[in-house]
Amino acid sequence: MPDLFQDRTEAGQVLAGRLHYFAGRNDVLVLALPRGGVPVAYEVARELRAPLDVFLVRKLGVPGHEELAMGAIASGGVLVLNEQVLRMLEISENVVREAAEQEARELHRREQIYRGNRPRPEVRGHIVVLIDDGLATGASMRAAVAAIRQEEPAGILIAVPVAPPETVAELEAEVEQFICLETPDPFYAVGIYYRHFPQVTDEEVHDLLEQAAAENTVPATNDRNGINGTPQS
Repeated sequence: MPDLFQDRTEAGQVLAGRLHYFAGRNDVLVLALPRGGVPVAYEVARELRAPLDVFLVRKLGVPGHEELAMGAIASGGVLVLNEQVLRMLEISENVVREAAEQEARELHRREQIYRGNRPRPEVRGHIVVLIDDGLATGASMRAAVAAIRQEEPAGILIAVPVAPPETVAELEAEVEQFICLETPDPFYAVGIYYRHFPQVTDEEVHDLLEQAAAENTVPATNDRNGINGTPQS
């Protein structure tokens, strides 16, 4: 299986080239799914001169069957539930609440490590570019989209280096735009498509966010074109 990308940095640089029409705009926000999505998103945010932050999603597993998701909790305390699973297994509100509270504590802990005392970015009215280093089933990305949609963005764009065709097809219907550089078929694990694919540490995530915040000092324009680069009416 040939490598598609040298590492996450190169993948981010290539992805940034596909998003050049967002450069310098003041209504664009780049959000990465940590940890692997952060090095990719850093390159995109730097090229676009856009703010970079993380958007965490924690799955709520069914007790005793944690691999089965009954929902997810995301940054900002947004709760997304899988009503079909809840009905099918007759899961009570108390069970959901306990799971959500537990995962919320872990989510908050991670956000403190990554973001420190910086406030969460404003999502409402912004075009959100959601980035990961690749998708397999797309479950976490799907939960992130559902959570961000509740915060009333101007639009959501998913941008990833690699994903299977069926995952792209499923998620395309849920966002305004989906950019995927490569869609191998058959698809294997995301890491196979990188020559170097080390684990990204919490410290690296924190440092990249700090570096992005320090670099993002170029004044943005007030030109608010649409999500496809065309003027909004």
